[in-house]
Amino acid sequence: MRFSIWPSLGQPWTDVAEVTRHAEATGWDGVFVADHFMDSGAAGPAETPTLEATAALPALAMATERLRLGTLVLGNTYRHPAVLANWAATVDQLSGGRMLFGVGAGWQENEHQQYGIPLPPPGERITRFEEACLVWKGLLRTPVTNVDGEHYQLADAICEPKPVQDPLPLLIGGKGDRMMGVVARHADEWNMWGLADTIAERAAVLDRRCEAIGRDPASIARSAQALVLLTDDRERAETFRAGGAGRPAAIAGTTNDVARAVAAWQAVGLDEVIIPDFTLGKGSRRLDRMDAIIEQVAPDFRG
Repeated sequence: MRFSIWPSLGQPWTDVAEVTRHAEATGWDGVFVADHFMDSGAAGPAETPTLEATAALPALAMATERLRLGTLVLGNTYRHPAVLANWAATVDQLSGGRMLFGVGAGWQENEHQQYGIPLPPPGERITRFEEACLVWKGLLRTPVTNVDGEHYQLADAICEPKPVQDPLPLLIGGKGDRMMGVVARHADEWNMWGLADTIAERAAVLDRRCEAIGRDPASIARSAQALVLLTDDRERAETFRAGGAGRPAAIAGTTNDVARAVAAWQAVGLDEVIIPDFTLGKGSRRLDRMDAIIEQVAPDFRG
């Protein structure tokens, strides 16, 4: 099982870089960034200053040599897939083949409203997203791409140079029944927020979608994330888990409690654990908690 860190882009760049450099030096497997222009308001103030993902990730690539670099996830509603394919190929080139291309259909209402970007209803977003998958797979994996879709049209389109990785792995973030069908048809990795029970239920849907099209479900890697609070205060831990800090999944307690959650994830087929740094504290305290996870939890799950 891999263990990756997710530094919030709603903090100063110096902090993002510090977390990433520490992860590189201490044995973490990857670093992920989110693609939003502001907070949704669920977990923090919408006006929180937020760094932009497609600028941040190449900078992290140049500051590291080993970590896998991922996006959770790039929004299709505000990024044209052909332009995004060229960006992803470039990041894979400059990082020496360490890019994980994470994409999603788009969902956050306030950023669309503020910027005047249309947010179609869910059904249309998924249709548009599946067409985008054809664009990405075509441009990143074949010499010439033609797509004649309802939303995207490409004519003898090229994307050069190609990524170092062949193929560049495509991660799709999502959880709905229709999206599970898209994941089955196109993804190399699937991601969602959730603890083991939620992941197991959604994974079963994904497995059925794969079986329906004759694809081996095991050919799709699985990753998940939850907020983590390390504390010896049981009351505080219970409150954190119950509230979820505005997110759909939360783990709280000692490193033993985190290890139990990871074991449950592993039991339902998870390949990668992604830990947001949002609730690990700041400065040296955050780095110490990162060390506790990678030194006291991770070794038992790495084969």
